[in-house]
Amino acid sequence: MNKRIAILGAGESGVGAAILAQKKGFDVWVSEYGKIKPKYESMLESEKIKYENGKHSLDEILKASEVIKSPGISDNVPVIKAIKEKGIPIVSEIEFAARYTNAKLICITGSNGKTTTSLLTYHILKAGGLNVGLAGNVGDSFALQVANNDFQYYVLELSSFQLDGMFKFKADIAVLLNVTPDHLDRYEFKFENYLKSKFRITQNLSKNDHFIINTDDEATMAVIDNYDIEAQIHTISLEKKPKNSGAYLDKENILFVEQNKIKLTMSIQELALQGKHNAYNSMAAGIAAQVLQIRKETIRESLMDFKNVEHRLEPVIKVHGIEFINDSKATNVNSAWYALECVNGPVVWIVGGVDKGNDYSILQDLVKQKVKAIVCLGIDNKNIHKAFDGIVDNIVDTKSMAEAVKTAYYLGDKNDTVLLSPACASFDLFDNYEDRGNQFKQSVRNL
Repeated sequence: MNKRIAILGAGESGVGAAILAQKKGFDVWVSEYGKIKPKYESMLESEKIKYENGKHSLDEILKASEVIKSPGISDNVPVIKAIKEKGIPIVSEIEFAARYTNAKLICITGSNGKTTTSLLTYHILKAGGLNVGLAGNVGDSFALQVANNDFQYYVLELSSFQLDGMFKFKADIAVLLNVTPDHLDRYEFKFENYLKSKFRITQNLSKNDHFIINTDDEATMAVIDNYDIEAQIHTISLEKKPKNSGAYLDKENILFVEQNKIKLTMSIQELALQGKHNAYNSMAAGIAAQVLQIRKETIRESLMDFKNVEHRLEPVIKVHGIEFINDSKATNVNSAWYALECVNGPVVWIVGGVDKGNDYSILQDLVKQKVKAIVCLGIDNKNIHKAFDGIVDNIVDTKSMAEAVKTAYYLGDKNDTVLLSPACASFDLFDNYEDRGNQFKQSVRNL
């Protein structure tokens, strides 16, 4: 009899894993506690994969020899506890799919900038003529692409939740951009647990692999010596030269260095992505491409002509001289810090949602300098009030995107910026950050 694989969650990663598992001859059972979206249901139907909707049938799940878990499912839910009690291994879709490809894997994680860096790296490699796929936390499911395509390279954006379910997986090029408090509700509210999770990107690296690390990131550098990393190290910094290979900022120029030789120099003004945080993203993507021996002219052109990701500091339109910017992807405090740092002139800031244990104190100085009014958008805004009452005179509570946008518009003047940068997850009022960003854009256009 075929070995059974149970898959928990029938979204992008779950359905992709189901299709790959079926192709590899497993007996597949997909279990979705919520409601499966029509798109994914029809994919399961067309592949004749057995599934259930609206419940987890433990008797079916516990027949499995291995469980593939959606990254969104917490370890504390009863079904996961039951699987662990029975000693059935639980892995992520990424771990499972990697067993069935010999492609080179460029793996990118960090609290902020990982989507932008993944898309930018993919853009450079594609421009360099590589046969490359984009997967993980962005693009189509990795497992589905392994099942249906024959890519020789993959750029994988990896969240801490995906990394938690990865054990034998190995990157060829691993990138750790930064680590700042995020998702602490999933890590017993302990930052060190979340930090360990991010460092799983380095597991199993060998001396032939590469690790790109941000030496300006305090949290990363505080624990780096605890890890025995055999890979070749490449550093990125706005302050420090690499010891051997990497990229750094020298006045207005980014210098890409390999074996202590300068290989490429670019003015930061030339970069398609402006702002301090984007300099790190451009450096990391450029080094990954350099390791893969992409021509330096291709790297330069790609860093200059890249179009940024939707919902990340995305300009919408100007209305009566007020600029509206959609930064719905800013689901943590540090992302919001980068957004506020990037905006020139007075800001009306739309903030709020599901607070994942946020510490807003790191924003207070920036808010004092830049923010003239705050529009809270969430069911529970007490932490925002606590942090900014007395710093900002005008703090208004709203309960829908249309109301938040109208309120921000009335609080703004010519040459102000209305910035949606929520610093929180979206699940109290929206399906996800995309839905929140799309509603913002629609509400702005309706003004």
